[in-house]
Amino acid sequence: MSEKKFTLVINPGATSTKASIYEGETEVFTENIKHPIEEIQNFKEVADQFDYRKQTVLDMLQKHSVSPSEIAIVVGRGGLTRPCESGIYRVNDVMKQECHEGVQGKHACNLGALIADSIAKEIGLGDAYIADPGIVDERLDHARITGHPVFDMDPHREGVIWHCLNQKMTAKLYAREQGKRYEDMNLIIAHLGGGVSVGIHNHGRVVEVNRALCGLGAFSPTRAGSINASKLIDVCFSGKYSKDDIKKMITAEGGFVAYLGTNDAYEVEKKALAGDPKCKLLVDAFCYQVSLEISRLAAVVNGKVDAILLTGGIAYSKPWMAQIQEKVEWIAPVKVYKGENEMLALAICGKEVLDGVAQIKEFV
Repeated sequence: MSEKKFTLVINPGATSTKASIYEGETEVFTENIKHPIEEIQNFKEVADQFDYRKQTVLDMLQKHSVSPSEIAIVVGRGGLTRPCESGIYRVNDVMKQECHEGVQGKHACNLGALIADSIAKEIGLGDAYIADPGIVDERLDHARITGHPVFDMDPHREGVIWHCLNQKMTAKLYAREQGKRYEDMNLIIAHLGGGVSVGIHNHGRVVEVNRALCGLGAFSPTRAGSINASKLIDVCFSGKYSKDDIKKMITAEGGFVAYLGTNDAYEVEKKALAGDPKCKLLVDAFCYQVSLEISRLAAVVNGKVDAILLTGGIAYSKPWMAQIQEKVEWIAPVKVYKGENEMLALAICGKEVLDGVAQIKEFV
């Protein structure tokens, strides 16, 4: 029998499932398994996609001749459960139930823990794990006040939804490069992708971050970000739009999609550089809003910021990163991490579990 040595990482997205095999921190292979929209539309609920997506992961393992006996641990992307602290969690029945229900939203990420757990049990490993899910909420009580109690979120049921996994990984990579501990630093990290989240990491805890999925913060290729509340009220009661229409405006059809008809930031960049005035205006607005988010977070730690880190897919754009850097480098040094490191982040968490150095938490 082959020695168990591999970490299987599973990260479901809206129309694809990323799956990787790692040996320690070394990527053996990664596949981005595409799910045609016409197939996804056959399922009434996200939870109904479980068997379909699980089978695509198993097919991938077979395709690459990975035997179940070679897999030492399975780690999945966390779902939209109740808020929790950051860290590594064992998948348990409470978590699975909340992922199935989608208590903070019905998104494909809810399938990560479910598929990981099912495969782990099927191949005789017992437990599966998740780490740093997107619903991590470590804000202080005063940071939860909105200005009216009707709009305050129940901290036990609702929280911010943001790019915790990539932000935490980026922070730890930077700390490792500096020869320091992540827990000893203050870092502002901006994840710039289909959604935008900017968080202040205060000695290992993210004590302030914008709700990236639905309102607040800078707009993104698909999301509206912070919008005029008075105007929103008028739109809601205009009779022209349904509740679902307005949700789409804010979460899926805002930002570049609303203004330019595309969610392709690279295409917007090319047109802006070629002199398209509307694209140039939107690029300037995007960089401006991201810079404002970064700047306001410096106040949370009284200006004592060790570094500002820019990451995500949009971080590949040198002109945009240069524009943001020019506006915020007075706060702290700026470093760019292109793309995202979610798969590596989950693999490292798996390695920590296998090495016996992880503090494994229970979701309750």
